Formats: sequence, C-alpha cells, structure tokens
Amino acid sequence: MDFNNDLSRWMPINKKEVLARGWDQLDVIIISGDAYVDHPAFGSAVIGRIIESEGLKVAIIPQPNWRDDLRDFKKLGAPKLFFGVTSGCMDSMVNHYTASRRRRSTDAYTPGGEAGYRPDYATTVYSKILKELYPDVPVLIGGIEASLRRVTHYDYWNNKLHPTILEDTGADMLVYGMGEMPLRQIIRRMLAGEKMSEIQDVLQTAYLVQKEEDIPEYDRPSIFLASHETCLRNKKLFAANFKHIEKESNKVQADRLIQKTKGKFLVVNPPYPPMTENEIDTSFDLPYTRMPHPKYNKRGSIPAYEMIRFSVNMHRGCFGGCSFCTISAHQGKFIASRSEESILKEVETITKMPDFKGYISDLGGPSANMYKMKGKVQSICDRCVAPSCIHPVICSNLDTSHTPMTEIYKKVDANPKVKKAFVSSGIRYDLLTESYNKNHDGSLDEYMEQVVCNHVSGRLKVAPEHSSENTLRVMRKPSFKHFREFKKKFDFYNRKHGLKQPLIPYFISSHPGCEEEDMANLAGDTKELGFKLEQVQDFTPTPMTVATIIYYTGLHPYTLREVYTAKSQKEKKNQHQFFFWYKGENRKQIKAKLEKLGRQDLVEKILGEHRKQNKKAALKARSKKKVHFKTNKRKKR
Repeated sequence: MDFNNDLSRWMPINKKEVLARGWDQLDVIIISGDAYVDHPAFGSAVIGRIIESEGLKVAIIPQPNWRDDLRDFKKLGAPKLFFGVTSGCMDSMVNHYTASRRRRSTDAYTPGGEAGYRPDYATTVYSKILKELYPDVPVLIGGIEASLRRVTHYDYWNNKLHPTILEDTGADMLVYGMGEMPLRQIIRRMLAGEKMSEIQDVLQTAYLVQKEEDIPEYDRPSIFLASHETCLRNKKLFAANFKHIEKESNKVQADRLIQKTKGKFLVVNPPYPPMTENEIDTSFDLPYTRMPHPKYNKRGSIPAYEMIRFSVNMHRGCFGGCSFCTISAHQGKFIASRSEESILKEVETITKMPDFKGYISDLGGPSANMYKMKGKVQSICDRCVAPSCIHPVICSNLDTSHTPMTEIYKKVDANPKVKKAFVSSGIRYDLLTESYNKNHDGSLDEYMEQVVCNHVSGRLKVAPEHSSENTLRVMRKPSFKHFREFKKKFDFYNRKHGLKQPLIPYFISSHPGCEEEDMANLAGDTKELGFKLEQVQDFTPTPMTVATIIYYTGLHPYTLREVYTAKSQKEKKNQHQFFFWYKGENRKQIKAKLEKLGRQDLVEKILGEHRKQNKKAALKARSKKKVHFKTNKRKKR
C-alpha cells in the first residue's frame, strides 16, 4: 500500500473509512468549513487529534453540502458524546468578502482554491442543521468564528449587532480561543457521566442559561455587561462593554462575564492560563500526517496548505494588542512557547516528507519574534490588566531577549537536510530598535544580522501600518520614527553583506482615527523613504476588536470619546488612492485633494519629482522625434 495514501493514517471522513476501523458508532463527529488537512496549523485536525488522544473514536466531515438533502450531515449517524462545529481557520465572512463587501472568487482552504464550499455564517448554518436532525445530541462550537462572536458583536457584512453566536446557533456550549485544554476537560467529564448541559465551570467556555437564578455560583467576581437589548439601543454602552471583554480575555486571573440576551443569560468563563511548554508540545507532537486527505488528490492543491506545508509554528499568542487584530482576542496576549526539542523534531519530520526540497518556508508564529518572551516576574503579570505589553511603551517587566530564537535558527541551519529556513511570519520591527525596546539585553543586533543574512526569502515584510501619530495611537502601534530606525538597520546589514533584499512595509487605509490628510502625509513619508507601496489594504471591521467597536459606534471603548472613521465608499476610495500616488490616473485627484487641504508642500513632495520625471521623459521623446524627422529628411534627399 502507498504509505502516503494509507487512509488509516488520517481520521476517517466517510462511512467506508469508519467501518474499515471496525467502528459501529463514533464518539465525536467534527463538522468543518475547511477541507481536511491533517496538519497542526489546521484547527479541525488539532481538535480531532486531541479527541483521538483521549481514546475516543472521532471522524471529520469536511465542507458538508448544506444545500441538498443534507446527506453529508447524516452519513455518519449520531455520535455518542457530541458534534463539534467550526467554520474553519477563518471567520466565514472574512473568508468570503473583501473590505468593500465584494464576494471573493477563491477560497484558500478548499482544493483548487474553489469558492462555494461553505456557507456564510458557517458555524450557525451547520449547527442549526444538526439541531434539526439530531435534537438530542449536544453541539459544541469553536474556532475563530465562534470565539470572536461569543458576546454581542458588530457584524460588518450586514451592518448590525448580533447576539452571542450561542443564541443564533442553538449550540449547547462554546469553547473560545485555542481549545485543547478545555476540550480535554469536557471530554473527561462527559466520559465520567456528566451531561454537557451540567458542565458549567470549565475555563474558556461559554453557555446560556434560561434565567438569572440558573447562573451557577462562582469563586471569583462576575461582571455583568450591558444586555444585548441595551446594546441595540445604546452604542455608548455597547462600546463600554468591550473594555471589560478585552481586559478579561487577557488577564491571568480574570473575572467571569455575564450578559442578558433575549431573556436568557450568557455566561463566559475566564480563559485558561497560558499553556505550559509541555502542554503545547503535546499538542504539536500528535501524529499528524501533515498532508491533506488523499480524497483531494485529483481536485487540485489547497492554497492555504501550500503556504504552510513546510512551516513550523514555534509559539502561540501575541502581546502586541493591535486595535485591528484578532490574534490576542483568540489566542491571548501571553506567549505559549514550544520547547526547542519539539521544534527541531518537527523540522526533522518535515525533512523526511517526500516532496521536501530543502527549504523551510517559515520558522515563526503569530508574530515571528516573540518566542520565549514573557514576564520577568510572574506576580507582576498576574496583576496586569493592560491589553498590550508593548504599547504605549514596552513593559519593563517583559523579557524581550531574542537569543532563544537566534539559537534555534542556527540549529535549524545546521541540519544538513535544510538548505534554507525562512522567517516569513510578521516580525515586530519595533522590538528590534533600541529607541523603542529600551529594556533589551543586547541580543537585537545578532538576531537582526542572523535574519537578514540567512532567513529572508527575497524580501522582508514588516507592518508599520501608518505614519500618522494620531492614527498609530488608535492602532496601538509605535511612532513611525522607529520604523525609520529599523529601515536604517536593515539597510546597514544588507550593505555589510552585499545583499539587495528590499523591505516591504504593510499599511492600512481608512482605519479609525485616520483622515485624508494623514494618508497624504503617509504618501509623502513613504515616498521620501523610496517606497512605491504594494502591500496595502483597506481596514476591514472584524468582530471583537477595538477598531471595529470604534467603526460601529464612533467611540473609543476605553475613553468613550469620539473618533473619526471613514465609512462611505467615497471616503475610503479617497484615502486608498494616496497609496498609489505614482499612478498617472490618481495624480489629478490627489493634487485637488491636497490643494483643498492647503497642503501645497505635499503637492511638491508627492507629485513634484514625479512631474519632473514625466517632463524629462516628454523632452526625451520630443528629442527622439526630431532626430527621427531629420534622418527621414536626409533619406528623401
């Protein structure tokens, strides 16, 4: 038998594969909006392997058809314990729509990149179907879509507030964040005889009770949020809710959140403590095949898998707390790092894959250079309520040593089967500047030189996001002057080693707090640094971020003060065009805008040199024309 197509190495996905294992009934069935890729970067695979490691019989139904007679939902029957439902690795609405609400034509988590294999609001659609077909079987929802919609939230795609996704789906319980630890507890307690409806104290879970008297007692305080109905009437109170939600999501010793919703009460238990090294190693060391299920062999490659098939995730979590980002809302701000042994073991596994050509595509994480970073004194972290460890300044208690990463990079480089290992996930450039990272230990230059010389795949991408101080403050990003310093450092190491690797900065337009003049200044600043921008995007409001709350309410949730946000397509277009000042079709509008703003200085700064270049080109063309005319005249004579 072909080892790579030995179906017993994957979790079963159909009745034939279940029967081949001699099983007559499954314990848990996972429904996923993604194709089944048995890799630690794909959530349904991780959850399936965790359940399997508890000794249970588990199967996955990937991308079931929700538009026919629902045979995909029926084909494996009812599980003994529960159905697990996830939309996949992305919120289905982010997966389906652009920032301008246009339908995407591709899906990176489907073979061949083909769109149309999952519904909008996938978690809700799947759960409702299961509740109709199997009303007595518990449904447990998880993944990023469920996680970020666990309380009343703003949905950009239909421009209204939704209640907790538990209400919309009818699911029995929600696991938010990275679900390995709560899932193990839930399974063990159900195996011991408890019903899912009786399990109400597991950390990192949420559930609904019918009335206030049903809320169980708890040994820590509970915070009562403004009710869903109140949020519908009062944007200010909806904004004020978020401060509590974000803080309690990122505290070591958090309080329980309770919200009245449509006559019921939502209970959100505090998060689990960050995973220990042994716990996160256990998750990554499960027997993944690291490949898509063989059923997809003839349907084309899965784009998201192609991006990460030879990559290694070294840690989870991000303490950046950026206003527009959902990483800390889902994974938490505290870093959970794998052991060096586990990472190197995964690298070795990759080198044995049949199509490995010697290149590790990424040694990183949510932010590449946060591995092993944590508080120097844990008791200080235990009391911390800040959503970010590095904004407005880097916490003096944060250990920002880059030595552990540098050592791992060197050890991977030393593997004779590895030609090159790239660091492709986003690097926090501010952590590598002495002006911002004032409590560094002297390891920054060695790390920077190591990355520039050995781990850049052609060009290095970083995310300053903006140059306006006001916008950056709302974004929870550092001053643009630190990016200037980083660029000098990057250029220095390139020159030192005779390299010509470009730096590619990411920027966002139409972010809350950003006005047209800020975008004009950004165009001037980036042009001055020699950039013609490529990696740019319009702000997309996604559930459970500070920026989304501002977008919907017009208020900052921490101060309740008004913040300007571009909302109309015209406002967004006006901001976005400043990225592309060098395109001829934008020059007229940009000039008119700048003159209206009274910024003649920026007209010269942004368009002046470009005009001179156009003038030179025109003169050159005219000169060639004259020469051509004289030559023709001579020929006639």
